[in-house]
Amino acid sequence: MVFLVVIIAAFLLQMVLPWWVIVIISFAICGLIGKTGKISLWSPFFAILLLWTGMALYKSIPNEHLLASRVGEMLGVKAWWLVLVLSVVLGAFVAGVSGFCGYHFRKAVLTKKTTS
Repeated sequence: MVFLVVIIAAFLLQMVLPWWVIVIISFAICGLIGKTGKISLWSPFFAILLLWTGMALYKSIPNEHLLASRVGEMLGVKAWWLVLVLSVVLGAFVAGVSGFCGYHFRKAVLTKKTTS
């Protein structure tokens, strides 16, 4: 459930907002409906991994990876697919950590309310 909500929300909101909206999406969704820490870490991770891989290939294949190759040259990498892997893994890591933090934030707030 978390996976689907993250991937759909990220797809729609990234059309109009910057890339880092995935932080807010993952934090909020996992804070609201994340069942465990493991789900809250890996669901946003794989959702963004899949979404960004698909979108990067969708944008890069028609122009024969020209932009990715040029960015790769600037980074000192010759292969365009290494730029893709670096970008996708970095975005997935950010989303996973954000989701994990959202889950633990909710848990901390609920624990504090029940002990007071």
